[in-house]
Amino acid sequence: MSSAIAWSLVLALLLATGVQAAGWPPDRTFFPILPWDPQHGWGKPGVERKHGLASIAECGFTMAGFVPPQDLPECERLGLQAIMFPDADNVGSWTREWHRLSDAEIDGRVKAFVEACGTSDAILGYYIIDEPSASMFPALARAVEAVRKYAPGKLAYINLYPNYATVGAPDTSQLGTATYTEYLERYVAEVKPQFISYDNYMTQVSADMTNADVAARYWSNLMEVRRVALASGLPFWNIVSSNQIRPHTTVPSPANLLLQTYTTLAAGGAGVSWYTYYGRGYAYAPIDQDDRKTPTWGYLQMVNRQLKTVGTVMNGLESAGVFFTPDVPPSDLPRLPGRIVKGVGVQTPAMVGEFTDGAGVDCAMVVNLSLKESARMLIDTQKGYAERAALSADSGEWMPLDEQNSLQINPGSKAKLAPGGEAYRNGLWLAAGQGVLLKFRE
Repeated sequence: MSSAIAWSLVLALLLATGVQAAGWPPDRTFFPILPWDPQHGWGKPGVERKHGLASIAECGFTMAGFVPPQDLPECERLGLQAIMFPDADNVGSWTREWHRLSDAEIDGRVKAFVEACGTSDAILGYYIIDEPSASMFPALARAVEAVRKYAPGKLAYINLYPNYATVGAPDTSQLGTATYTEYLERYVAEVKPQFISYDNYMTQVSADMTNADVAARYWSNLMEVRRVALASGLPFWNIVSSNQIRPHTTVPSPANLLLQTYTTLAAGGAGVSWYTYYGRGYAYAPIDQDDRKTPTWGYLQMVNRQLKTVGTVMNGLESAGVFFTPDVPPSDLPRLPGRIVKGVGVQTPAMVGEFTDGAGVDCAMVVNLSLKESARMLIDTQKGYAERAALSADSGEWMPLDEQNSLQINPGSKAKLAPGGEAYRNGLWLAAGQGVLLKFRE
């Protein structure tokens, strides 16, 4: 599902309910890349960062973290969209009180929040809550409706639990439902959100996907959120890990950051959030506890630049299917062949997301799921195509491919093939965790 198509459905829904949704999406070149951090900490007194909003923009993010109104001029200067953060002594208490408030109190709280933030064009939405139980959904529905009322076109930011949260009775579990599917479906039906956001850190908890049972939780969560999002006509954002999420887990690497990015895109995700940018008690974050850049910062900058380039192009695509090679757990994942891609001749596990652009052009994102090996992707399509191209994640240009899906030298290029003419005739190679967007035209 593309952010453009999905958000058009949201727009139609908002207009049908008599609410003008002007202002979203800001433009077709915007793809949400969010550092999941309160810019000045969770409460007063606020934290001042040595590496603040300017470093976030430099790292390739398109959004600031959660910010107060005084940060909006800097967000505007840097071209960052922002989720507004409440100015409260105890933000944790503020966000967890929704279910204790009357309808009038919720309406008044949101109205005051919106008015205090002003009317900056940098405002994308308003922080409501992180990881709510289903027991809070009725109150959150009123908060979402109040944001629509007082800030048309802006988001009510709510992030959901992952599928490994505990299930059961509301007073004994995190989800407050019997299953994760019930949790997602009730959220959509009761809260009537503008998008779905969730978090999942199993890429690193699974020791870089080597523990198959744990890794399966990442794939099943991604696919179930995708299913519910498509069924409800909503975009979804994935929150993934950019730190050592637990002391015993693997640390951020170019490969696992790429994998989390490209698998989200291949599934049709319309936004990526990184938990976290600042250390906040976590090791190997992009900015450490002493406010210094770490090697992770450079890795993330590289990945964010690719994400922004590829994600912007994918704004115009509609997700049509997701498929895996047989060696990816769990066993109930959809397997190749798809409608566009018949198979991927590769020695590493792979994921294929299929897309259409609304004008008869087929696209597919192929992801190398190995976090250890580069892989040559020999892509077999269901039918012959007159034109094939791969998107450059650096320039955003389409690079022509031959019938064997090998990169071609552009006409007029001064580059020459090596003796034997085999310089580019060896398929399409992807580094560990890397993905590529392909375009096919009959």
